[in-house]
Amino acid sequence: MEVMSVVVWCGVAVAVVMMVYGWRFLDWVWLRPKRMEKSLREQGLKGNRYRFLFGDMKEMVQMGNQAKLKPIKLTDSIIPRVMPFYYTSANTYYGSMFFTWMGPLPMVHITDPPLIREILANYNQFQKQKIVNPLSKLLARGIVVAEADQWVKHRKIINPAFHVEKLKHMLPAFYISCSEMINNWEGITKGGSCEVDVYPHLQTMTSDVISRTAFGSSYEEGRKIFELQVEQSKLVIESIQSMYIPGSRFLPTKKNRRMKEIDREVRSTVKKIINKRVTAKERGESTKEDLLGLLLDSNENEIKQRGNNNFGLSIDEVIEECKFFYFAGQETTANLLAWTMILLSQHMIWQDRARDEVLKMFGDRKPDIDGLNHLKIINMILHEVLRLYPPGVGIGRTIHEETKIGNLTLPSGSHVMLHMMLLHYDANIWGDDVNEFNPQRFAEGVANATKEQASYFPFGGGPRICIGQAFATLEARLALVMILRRFSFDISPSYSHAPHTILTLQPQFGAQLILSEL
Repeated sequence: MEVMSVVVWCGVAVAVVMMVYGWRFLDWVWLRPKRMEKSLREQGLKGNRYRFLFGDMKEMVQMGNQAKLKPIKLTDSIIPRVMPFYYTSANTYYGSMFFTWMGPLPMVHITDPPLIREILANYNQFQKQKIVNPLSKLLARGIVVAEADQWVKHRKIINPAFHVEKLKHMLPAFYISCSEMINNWEGITKGGSCEVDVYPHLQTMTSDVISRTAFGSSYEEGRKIFELQVEQSKLVIESIQSMYIPGSRFLPTKKNRRMKEIDREVRSTVKKIINKRVTAKERGESTKEDLLGLLLDSNENEIKQRGNNNFGLSIDEVIEECKFFYFAGQETTANLLAWTMILLSQHMIWQDRARDEVLKMFGDRKPDIDGLNHLKIINMILHEVLRLYPPGVGIGRTIHEETKIGNLTLPSGSHVMLHMMLLHYDANIWGDDVNEFNPQRFAEGVANATKEQASYFPFGGGPRICIGQAFATLEARLALVMILRRFSFDISPSYSHAPHTILTLQPQFGAQLILSEL
């Protein structure tokens, strides 16, 4: 009888546990999303009907894959190809706000500049978009995903490494890396003209810059980190585009194993570099003026001032910041330079104007930071490139408690998408020539070009604006100066215009140009 009683009670306990978890699952995949949908619709917001578990993700992936099958004309709008699902939804639910579904969570899309300014300024309430798939964190963590007090700590410690005065010391590393690329191109063109896919060369150059400025090493030493991070980014985007089932990251699938293997290898490599620095510092060697050295110094100073290790970054946190430096720093500048060269190859008048400015400012002398900061035409061109080809299509935020936005009250757990690209291509803001490359619109600065609206934010905005913005734009200005002095470039007949996103906006089939030595 006692044995039977134990069996019965065990059966009851299992049944109760299954009922509890079954109810939670039902609430997660159906009841809660339907409540949230009802709340949004009752407030007058339009959007897609919620579909069980997957929401709009299947359609989003299908439309994205279909759009990537063939290139577009140089004169076509890139938005339908780059973000086909969001583009279709925006046209379906015309207005400054609408909603779609990221699995069982609503995504509220915002294209109203005043609301965007308010959201970007309020970083505590509108936090970085929640990562549904934990495997995505294997690419990089640190400041990019830190929130609240953690973000404040990371930002305070990292900020000194990106101060303008510190960037001056990194200019020689920028120059060496770019010179190597220029010499490589001269070896290909041999004093004449030749077709070159400049995109992989720009990726190599910017990777070399990050290797030198972050770790004080050359591209050859840092190449393995770069290659692994590129592979990881592709695996991450695949995981983001698929429905994540809680706990599935622990399954020993081929993709899961590979992502974890990459993470271990990158962390091990970076940790060895950090340990060498720590050991050298303990021997009394002077700190290197690179990002890692500055970060370690800033971290040590913060711990000494506060008298507690908790106020500094752990070795694991330093590793994550280095991983992020490597990925974000390389991707952003390589893409910016690729799109700049593609656009200037189509608009030779602006290429000639930029080259004239460069020759007047520097002639044959080595570029310095003061001269680079006074290149007005180059600056106008880069602003216009970032308008037409921003690093990403938008900025995601998550709210963790019921929050009011304008006249709308969003339920806890909602995602918010601030649509950078839709605003960058809004004719009401930029004029009828919105789809055209016209750097002149930035002749009087960003504020005048945008009528002081929060409608241009390629590096984000508010307190969480990209910490590496000055680094990326300085590197791009120097590279463009050195390229323009040595080459002219035209679009190649073999170039296929195919902007697409793998976390950042890239040329899918490369950037084939005709390089001609000057």
